[in-house]
Amino acid sequence: MTTPTHEHPIRSVAYVCVDPGIPVFGTKGASVHIQELVRAWRERGAQVHVYCARRGDDVPEDLADLQVTEVKVTGKDAEREEGQKRASAELSELVKAGGHDLVHERYSLFSHVMAEVHAANPQVATVLEVNSPLIDEQRTHRVLVDEQGTHDALARQLAAADVVACVSEPVAQWVRDRAADAQVDPGSVVVTPNGVNTNRITAVEPDLSGPAVVVFVGTLKPWHGTEKLFEAATLARQPWRLRIVGDGPQREQLEALADEHGLDVEMVGAVAPHEVPQHLAGALVAVAPYPASDDHYFSPLKVYEYSAAGLPVVASRIGEIPQVVLDGQTGLLVPPSDPAALAAAIDELVADPQRAQQLGRAGRELMENKHSWGHVLQDTLAPLEARR
Repeated sequence: MTTPTHEHPIRSVAYVCVDPGIPVFGTKGASVHIQELVRAWRERGAQVHVYCARRGDDVPEDLADLQVTEVKVTGKDAEREEGQKRASAELSELVKAGGHDLVHERYSLFSHVMAEVHAANPQVATVLEVNSPLIDEQRTHRVLVDEQGTHDALARQLAAADVVACVSEPVAQWVRDRAADAQVDPGSVVVTPNGVNTNRITAVEPDLSGPAVVVFVGTLKPWHGTEKLFEAATLARQPWRLRIVGDGPQREQLEALADEHGLDVEMVGAVAPHEVPQHLAGALVAVAPYPASDDHYFSPLKVYEYSAAGLPVVASRIGEIPQVVLDGQTGLLVPPSDPAALAAAIDELVADPQRAQQLGRAGRELMENKHSWGHVLQDTLAPLEARR
């Protein structure tokens, strides 16, 4: 087995994503995740070739030279599923021909690229990155025709993985529940939450010449709780205004709410990942107002980026967030789905800008020391290092 050690370094990496919903060069958090892991691999001295089902067009300058091979998937529902299977088969052959030392694959429903490559050459190291209980998501929120096919593909991938890197403990447990049948070594399943690029996201200075700016970054969908933030703004006792960086199906509803209550809101719209830092500039407080949920299994990129920008974070006390936003140290935690508590926490920081900036500086230091993408990748590779 090739391992990422000084004695046997990984020189050539195939990063694979056969999910047609995730463009490599896009504005989604998942796109940021892919790009940052590519950068982290490059910082380790590896050459990276990305194999994907959707390339995208928002190419950052520093990744303009990245080699990307795309096999497109089109159609809907059953046709889309069959397209993913065909793309997986085609990309498998291309990755085999690439002669890489390691395959790092983002888990997608019908892909078996990593398993195919491992079967052809067991000396190739393999990392399966699992960011959500994707089968459950697809069944609940979208359309899933060939469910048995998704279970079969996941079992093959798990059996071929040297490392299964899960973004949160709930996701890791979901994997463990399915790994028993695949005869997976429990020690290969590791929890590696998201990280942040502290070179791309740098500390910002607040604009205190008028009402404090309270910023939110993310898609305007119900599970981000943005409507609770707007409700909180109607309860504010301190002067602050909202800056919303993102777009989505709730935009019209939120704009109507702002008009109804006369709220001071700047709707920026969706921006490319490399443009996010400029829209954090001037803010005093950043917010992650997630609603109450029994399945908050993800590791939200926004809270890492907020802290990297030196902003204190007001966030819902839910899921993995308390491990990233340290209550009273790098931000304030509030009960989910509680606009009054959310408004009070924001008011508290707006009323004391010095304390707000102190919390923000502590958050920045935490990101630099523990949550860079280099740290994420190192934690991912730890089981491989241990087997050298």
